Amino acid sequence: MDQPTEQVYSIPAPYRRMENMHILFWLLKDIGWCIIWKPLALSMIIPTLSIALIITWRTRTIKAELAHNLAIVFWISANSYWMISEFFNFEAVRVWGNVTGKHMALLPFLLGLFTLLYYYLVQKPREARLEPVATI
Repeated sequence: MDQPTEQVYSIPAPYRRMENMHILFWLLKDIGWCIIWKPLALSMIIPTLSIALIITWRTRTIKAELAHNLAIVFWISANSYWMISEFFNFEAVRVWGNVTGKHMALLPFLLGLFTLLYYYLVQKPREARLEPVATI
């Protein structure tokens, strides 16, 4: 009897090393934010976001990876904007009504959320319907 085969996703070693560096940069950015060390935190935005974009580009042909990596790009963008709003004291400045500078970080956060909602509610069910059905 044939065993069902599952699709395997493997990451080449250079890509894995880049992902590991991404985690290091992200942690350094957030540690800099936490201890209010602006030079460290601000200098880590570009490498963290750049690697997230490269990872997203490299995984663009795999829908699940693309959705999740796009959500990460939006998350890092929102997180970085929020940090900048605190560092430069515009987090409490009213932009419109009760919306403050910090609340503007909701835009990329929501883009990430909607990306994942689309994937799980539309794309993934569509892929499941298109998968070949095993016959006996």
